Amino acid sequence: MTQAPTPTADTVRRLVRSLLKDGTDSGTGPAVRPVAESGEHSTWWVGTRHVLRLAPDREATVRQRRELRLRDLVRPHLPVAVPTSVAHGEWSPGLTYTLDTLVPGGTAGEHDVSAVGEADLAGLLTGLREVPARQAEVFGVPRVAPRSLEALRRMAVQDAERLGAADEFDPARLHQLPSQAAVQLAAAQHGGAVLVHHALKGEHLVVSADGRVRGVLDWTDAALGDPAEDIAGLAVAVGSPAAVRAATLAGYGARPCLRGLWLARCDTVIRLAAALKAHDTDSLPLLALQLRHAWEAILLERVTELREDGSDGEL
Repeated sequence: MTQAPTPTADTVRRLVRSLLKDGTDSGTGPAVRPVAESGEHSTWWVGTRHVLRLAPDREATVRQRRELRLRDLVRPHLPVAVPTSVAHGEWSPGLTYTLDTLVPGGTAGEHDVSAVGEADLAGLLTGLREVPARQAEVFGVPRVAPRSLEALRRMAVQDAERLGAADEFDPARLHQLPSQAAVQLAAAQHGGAVLVHHALKGEHLVVSADGRVRGVLDWTDAALGDPAEDIAGLAVAVGSPAAVRAATLAGYGARPCLRGLWLARCDTVIRLAAALKAHDTDSLPLLALQLRHAWEAILLERVTELREDGSDGEL
């Protein structure tokens, strides 16, 4: 198998000059610089108005092609911006690129989400639920089975002891989620799956200085599945109280809200413990912040009686 080329600044400059007509008088084109949070793509700022994402391998190419179609599908349903591609094609044989318009604003790590911003997040969750699942599936969006919260809880209990020994976390906090409660919060089996962004990280939420959520980036991980995954993502990105308030505004009841909360809490314990074990000091500050966000207290901390008919109950 031929190894995929590694994109360089010269690669990006040549591609950008062929795509944009707004170069400088010297003919060098707009300035380009890599984006730190590049994820699975090689991502570059292009001037002040565009972002270039280069798929590094064939799998990423499939996901990027799917994303281009999916963004057009979700855009009419959402109250926040979704990036628009002004050019797309192949930057190397079999490997795609998309040149997107820049959605102005900062990240959820740079700006706190306001009360009005929480309403924006509620609109996001509502809009995702309204996207036709069958049409998304035609575009190649995969169906993803719900994760086992009980299995995740068992992993988190073990890792919490490691964090406790490092004075990073109190393992007793996980006692709030006993095994029986984790089973009780299994994803509902009735009803169809909804479109889930599946990567609502802080860097994928565009937040303005006034706390409004202006856009959502990177739809390559989108799937048809458990809406609690997006609630969990928001808990990690903006804090559990804001995530639960947004989900409640979107019409979600106690079960998906609590399930999302505990997915986030278990995930952050596991990720921080893995980073400590690997001596990954670069990622520790962000992972510690995400753990604090997920473990912020909400009014309903424990699993109360959820009705046997499978309904969500109320917060």
